[in-house]
Amino acid sequence: MKLIAWWLDSMATMAAAQGLLASTALGRSPGLAPGLTVDSEDVRRCLGGDGDAYRRIIARHQSMVAAIMWRFSRDPSVHEELVQDVFVEAYESLPRYRGTGPLSHWLARIATRVGYAYWKRERRSRYVVSLSARDVETLADAPADEPVDYAEAAALIHRLLGALPPRDRLVLTLRYVDGLSVERTAEQTGWSKTMVKVQALRARGKLKALVEAAQARGTGEGEGER
Repeated sequence: MKLIAWWLDSMATMAAAQGLLASTALGRSPGLAPGLTVDSEDVRRCLGGDGDAYRRIIARHQSMVAAIMWRFSRDPSVHEELVQDVFVEAYESLPRYRGTGPLSHWLARIATRVGYAYWKRERRSRYVVSLSARDVETLADAPADEPVDYAEAAALIHRLLGALPPRDRLVLTLRYVDGLSVERTAEQTGWSKTMVKVQALRARGKLKALVEAAQARGTGEGEGER
């Protein structure tokens, strides 16, 4: 469990830092009028028929969207398709963008919706993630001086959350992997803040039961080999 706790904590810190950098980078440009951002100007130009404006929007936000969609799939071909789906949906929805908040937040909501829909389709196709004996061994407490394999930790968390229903998986990913506040999670999912809190509580309980069951299976397998 040390590995899981470490990874969740580190990713929450990283997400907060990335959010701060993004909000700084996408602020008002000195060359624009007060209250006007580079994004809002390109949205205006795009709605006016300027195709290059949307290409500039994609260029500015592609890395952010790609990072979000990596949470939903680590298959390179699926990941690429999901990123494309986000920008296609965003383009089609652009006339409904109100401009009351950062464009990055609006794109993040669309990305979350696209990814969540993918998880639900995946679930309906009866694709089920299960934890292997190797995963069970990794879940056990490791020595304090043992180095952490970042890639292995990330892959393990992805597989672990993948064993949960999409709704539970989504709230845990947003709250404890991306490190979003209850308010931002509610904004990104379209849920109420109360729903976010209740869903997170239930999902944590399911995750704990899942880990304990995996560890119990691992212990049983180990005893059977003796």
